[in-house]
Amino acid sequence: MRELLQVQGLTKTFRLSAKQQKLEKTREKVRVAVDNLSFTAYEGEIFGLLGPNGAGKTTTLRMLATLIRPDSGDAILDGASVVREPEKVRSKIGFLTSELKLEECFTPNYLFDFFSTLHGVPVEVRRQRKEALFARFGIDRYAEVKVADLSTGMKQKVSLVVSIVHDPDIIIFDEPTNGLDVLTARVVTDFLQELRSQGKTIIVSTHIFSLVEKLCDRVGILINGRMVCCDTLDQIRQGESLEDRFFTIYQETAGDGE
Repeated sequence: MRELLQVQGLTKTFRLSAKQQKLEKTREKVRVAVDNLSFTAYEGEIFGLLGPNGAGKTTTLRMLATLIRPDSGDAILDGASVVREPEKVRSKIGFLTSELKLEECFTPNYLFDFFSTLHGVPVEVRRQRKEALFARFGIDRYAEVKVADLSTGMKQKVSLVVSIVHDPDIIIFDEPTNGLDVLTARVVTDFLQELRSQGKTIIVSTHIFSLVEKLCDRVGILINGRMVCCDTLDQIRQGESLEDRFFTIYQETAGDGE
């Protein structure tokens, strides 16, 4: 399989304000969010980043999506460096996060056209992709409805469609089913599996064990910003459930009470 993503020693720190130090009851002035992280993802696979809140998953994905710059290290996405070629990286990826807020005064139709134009998608290709994706997710009936009037599930579907208007080969999803009802979550996970079958490389961060077991070919476990385990699901589980194995690894790595 072809390597489509190589993460090489990514490190990111954040300075804590006096207010944050007080809230977290710490004297630390600097927090290491991601600590010398390395892993590889291949063409046509779903790679999962699994870890508790605060493990560094979202920070990692933001670096891969070039939203924040690493303090050190690099990541190469289909030959493009997040440090040296961020614009080129953005043209190759789709990035979806639960924090993506669509402008509520616009319609799905307008947003799809707007982001297609930003990515330089030809008009005829745009028309065909919009028709197919809107039908696939049931957005066609709401194409001219303002985002403000859409349900939470429909907003998530529109966000997903908008993030892949340019048909990227690498798709990065931060907690893709977070806050979704069971029906919408199933639509999203089924679509991720379809994308994998098309040869796309998909990076998913989550703290949901069942989602990893359903979707992921390989998984990396992040604890306190460090990759403590990275392998196929079967190799990581070692005959146990993923949840049981995770807590064994967590206790061995982080220790009780951390």
